[in-house]
Amino acid sequence: MSAVTATLPSEVPWRLPERGPVGMLSLIVAEAAIFVIFVVAYLFYLGKSLSGPTPSVLSLPIFISVCLLSSSLSIHFAVGALRQGQRTRFTLWWALTWLLGAIFLGGTAREWRHLIYDEGLRIDTNLFGTTYYSLVGLHALHVTVGLLLLGVVAVFALLQRVQTEHSGKVEVLSLYWHFVDAVWVVVFTVVYVIGR
Repeated sequence: MSAVTATLPSEVPWRLPERGPVGMLSLIVAEAAIFVIFVVAYLFYLGKSLSGPTPSVLSLPIFISVCLLSSSLSIHFAVGALRQGQRTRFTLWWALTWLLGAIFLGGTAREWRHLIYDEGLRIDTNLFGTTYYSLVGLHALHVTVGLLLLGVVAVFALLQRVQTEHSGKVEVLSLYWHFVDAVWVVVFTVVYVIGR
């Protein structure tokens, strides 16, 4: 009878997870909870406005939605380029991400201008106005914060200060941007599809 000897792989010591991703994921969970509250409020008050404009005044923001959702791809490609040490490609993809986000934000501002001046829908007009501007405005605020952060990284990239070893930090910021895009899918569905 032969004895079978089993070799166990050497144990890998447990390490704390990196602070950046954990911190960003914690922020995303907290922000997601806030968005859930705003979405529920929007749905609860939908159709309860007795006067003033209703969701029928909204038009589908297809172009700006495609821009924002495409920015998730461009930021993904940017992070991949930086990991491979291709700093020029990183800068171009990163700048495209910023541009697509800026187009989205500009389109949102244009939509609001139309709603305020042409349709008479302001935040204080009725319950629909209050919940619409609160929910879409909360998302626009998050896009604005994201654009500011993307802009700071873009400036550092143009100054040749972003190196391959920064790819982990850049990826943490990309998590936030992916969150902003994912939230838009929910907001778009609730406001422009279900709510109309």
